[in-house]
Amino acid sequence: MSNLKNFLFTSESVSEGHPDKVSDRISDMVVDTYLTRDPYSRVACETLTTTNKVVLAGEVRGPEIKKDDLISKVRECIKDIGYDQKGFTWKEATKIESHLHSQSTDIAMGVDSSGNKDEGAGDQGIMFGYACNETDVLMPAPIHYSHKILRRMAEDRKLGKLKNIEPDSKSQVTFEYKNGKPSKVRSVVISSQHSADVSQKEVRELLRPYMMETIPKNFMEDFDDDEFYVNPTGNFVIGGPDGDCGLTGRKIIVDTYGGAAPHGGGAFSGKDPTKVDRSAAYAARYIAKNIVASRIADKCLIQLAYAIGVSKPLSIYVDLFDDDKDKNKFVVDKIRDNFDLSPRGIREMLNLNKAIYEKTSAYGHFGRVPEKDGAFSWENINKTDVFLK
Repeated sequence: MSNLKNFLFTSESVSEGHPDKVSDRISDMVVDTYLTRDPYSRVACETLTTTNKVVLAGEVRGPEIKKDDLISKVRECIKDIGYDQKGFTWKEATKIESHLHSQSTDIAMGVDSSGNKDEGAGDQGIMFGYACNETDVLMPAPIHYSHKILRRMAEDRKLGKLKNIEPDSKSQVTFEYKNGKPSKVRSVVISSQHSADVSQKEVRELLRPYMMETIPKNFMEDFDDDEFYVNPTGNFVIGGPDGDCGLTGRKIIVDTYGGAAPHGGGAFSGKDPTKVDRSAAYAARYIAKNIVASRIADKCLIQLAYAIGVSKPLSIYVDLFDDDKDKNKFVVDKIRDNFDLSPRGIREMLNLNKAIYEKTSAYGHFGRVPEKDGAFSWENINKTDVFLK
């Protein structure tokens, strides 16, 4: 984020019914399906969603799973999200194709461990992790509250408490920062698919409580109601994959830090944890969060770099945003000494060989609560002692 002290910063989120997120959900379901049968399965699954059609493509190595079983699970995903519309439904009107095939032997040879060779990274790439003390979950405020608005809307929609609102929604929150800290909300945008039975004025009043209930009151003092924008273009009746084609991996900034920190470019969804695009990004967040939770820095950015077939990261970069070179070196040394950042080391450290990924596909991979089944293990703050002198 900017080195300026006073500025405006905006982040957006999209709901689980956004077409790209429907695709992410289905791809992560495929990952979980294989990991449930074999924790060491290899999966790289891409999903396309459009009007009454879903297409799966990619590479797998693992147990034999019947195409009809996967297609049935795709329908379960669509039903759980809430789609049963003319242009996109969980029922037979939506045609589902699977074109998954075996993983390339060349990739497998570069990644697999053998003899004295440890398991290598599944691809080259750079991954970033970030944390800051703007919220209790150590996430930037704009993305945190953008997610929270949509998650609460989805919960009430599924419980039947929010009527006439459909699954496809987006949010955007702009914060004013003073002295580098979020001070107040300057604008909020919520765009949501709705039934044809309600006016835009009614939609605005249906959605207003989700802004007011999710953003703390201290940030909403003197909020100008003219800066609350709902469906600025008007009607939003046709939505989801019927309104816009969805693809896996197109919402990587929504998935991470809302633009407050760099992103290496690789998507997470549809990839098993041997892919460092996913696992190393989780590890970088885990380390950054523990550094900030230890209170030796207000914010922390970490970059890890990998080469395909090579086990250890090629570089570890840390920025604590305070120009303290000795502290920075101390932190880098502590990371090298206390965290095994090889692909195998990351998976074992965070216990990633589990079917825990479908629930990560919407409302961000970070800033979530660690769960008993091991999901969001990278959000634990159990390594703060490492960074205390």
